[in-house]
Amino acid sequence: MNQTRSFQPLLFGGDINVYSVARAFHEAYGVRSIAFGKYPSFPCHGSAILDYRVCPDNESADAFRRNVRAVAQEFPDKTVLLLGCGDSYVQLAAHCKDQLPDNVAAPYIDGALLDTLINKEKFYQLCDRYGIDHPATFIYDKSMGHDFTLPFGPPYIAKPADSVAYWATGVHALAKVYVCQSWEELLAALDEVYAAGYPDHMVLQEFIPGDDSYMRVLTNFSDHNGQVKLMCLGHVLLEEHSPHGIGNHAVIITEHDEALSLKIKAMLEDLHFTGFSNFDIKYDQRDGKYKAFEINCRQGRSNYYVTGAGHNIARLVVEDRIEHRELPLLITSNRSLWRMVPKKVAFDFTPKRYHQEMKALIRAGADSHSLVYRQDAALKRRLRIWKNHLGNLKRFQQYNQKPEG
Repeated sequence: MNQTRSFQPLLFGGDINVYSVARAFHEAYGVRSIAFGKYPSFPCHGSAILDYRVCPDNESADAFRRNVRAVAQEFPDKTVLLLGCGDSYVQLAAHCKDQLPDNVAAPYIDGALLDTLINKEKFYQLCDRYGIDHPATFIYDKSMGHDFTLPFGPPYIAKPADSVAYWATGVHALAKVYVCQSWEELLAALDEVYAAGYPDHMVLQEFIPGDDSYMRVLTNFSDHNGQVKLMCLGHVLLEEHSPHGIGNHAVIITEHDEALSLKIKAMLEDLHFTGFSNFDIKYDQRDGKYKAFEINCRQGRSNYYVTGAGHNIARLVVEDRIEHRELPLLITSNRSLWRMVPKKVAFDFTPKRYHQEMKALIRAGADSHSLVYRQDAALKRRLRIWKNHLGNLKRFQQYNQKPEG
């Protein structure tokens, strides 16, 4: 069977996550994905590998259901593979999947389990149950005001327990994560968040020392039976530090850590998780342990590091949900370099101890950039990518510090 004729990818979102998934489908099957996004924005708008459709109310349940049904009717003889590329879209998919047309496949857990996992307060409770380490944590309620104490000192990390509700406030001045150097700065951050109308708890945590290169990202795929089939660990060498981009990965080298992977695998399988999951983790040099920050119940925005390492994420979904294959477990071990920034930024802002391997991987052709794709390289698009490179140069020079060694 010609698999390009048996399914149609349908993506929700408009950022690099969407483009990376669409690229994976195009590389593996030559298929052009449909995507719904709120704005006619780069990198999806104008791409040759995407049928990108603008829907300003894209994050509402009514628009979501309407758009899915329209595509299902447009391709009645195909299975529509539905993938959300942001937390709000994944939440919609999980809660609406039983209301979708019969020819739509949405590889997600039920809404109740998803709501538990994406709530950071409840996620840390699960980590405790399964023996997964995490930073020292305090759950803050608005009713506490300024009258509370913490069992750890500064710097403090402050972030929302419910990210979907946080960004639903529509206040763009809010930071993705607050890194507070003093008690006064922490209180000011909390006041700012609740003044914006955020209704839920805030998660306050100890700051784990170490630069970006102490971060890890673990991307997993679990089949329809809840069995983990792929685990790809990335060693993050560089992240964004701009207010709205803080924590976004910029440079990753894949690596292997079976003990860490198997601990996460045990939790995912016991929960009967299905689809993609993505863990943000940091190595704590004080006690030699990996500390989990959060789970995303989807592929992360840096997901092309997995495809670029030779493990195409689109094939996983198609082979599981369309071809109904029994997939083997793969805990990846090959080394590969991924980046979202120009080489100059990658080398200027990562520790020098990694440069020799980075250069070797580039020489060996074991490197990738999410946006640089020969099959999507019209002149206008190349100019936009060049503009994106210039923006990254400026942003990293403004917000990131060059490492000392």
